[in-house]
This record gives sequence, structure tokens and C-alpha cells, in this order.
Amino acid sequence: MDGLFRLSLGVRRDPAVEDWLSEQSGELGAIARTWFARARACGFDVLEMMHDGCPVACVKDVPFANVNVFKAHAAVGFFLGAELKDPVRLLEGSGKRMRHVKVRPGAPLDSKALAALIQASYADVKARLQE
Repeated sequence: MDGLFRLSLGVRRDPAVEDWLSEQSGELGAIARTWFARARACGFDVLEMMHDGCPVACVKDVPFANVNVFKAHAAVGFFLGAELKDPVRLLEGSGKRMRHVKVRPGAPLDSKALAALIQASYADVKARLQE
């Protein structure tokens, strides 16, 4: 067993994900749409689905990122985030594997660093699947 969290039923563009994204209003919805689009753009092999009530981006059946909207922030989550290099320290959380970045409307954000985390998470999962 490789120890990777796996999900099934991912598709190239999931209508349920589109519905969820379109239902998120205001600035928080725009944040979620922006960062999920970034995850989608990582590669032609990105699949998506709804899991635990939020959109998840996967390589094959292994998730690498998700987005969610809360009352005062949106979050970009990483399933193996504890193992990502994060030189500007955007990642939050203390779990064994998962980490997230909180994105608040009007608050400063290092967008390049967050984009790099998404790309790094995608590359990490892709590499693990090739081992």
C-alpha cells in the first residue's frame, strides 16, 4: 500500500463542481473560483469531483488540492501539504498531512507563492504516482 489518500469518480469537468463554484457569491466565491481554476490548469490530467462538500482537484485518483468557502475566508487545501516546501509560510494547520491557506478578501496575499504551492502539490502527487 502506498499510503496515498485516494478518491474515485473524478472527471475532467464535473458539473457538480461547476454548480458549487457558481453558487459561491461575492468576493469569497471569486477567490474560490480563481484558485480552483489554477488547480485545473496544472495539467491535462487533472480530474475533479466534490468530496466532503467542496471541490477537489486530483491526478488520477489522488487529490492534490481543494477549495472551500467559509464565513470570513476561502481556503485552498493541500492533501499532502505538510510535505510541501513553503518558504513564505502561507500554509496553516497541524495535521499529519493536510495543510491549507486562508485567503481573506482585502488581506495581503502572496499570490505567486500560493500558485507555486498549487503547482508543487500537483507535481508531488504526479511524481508519487510514477514511483
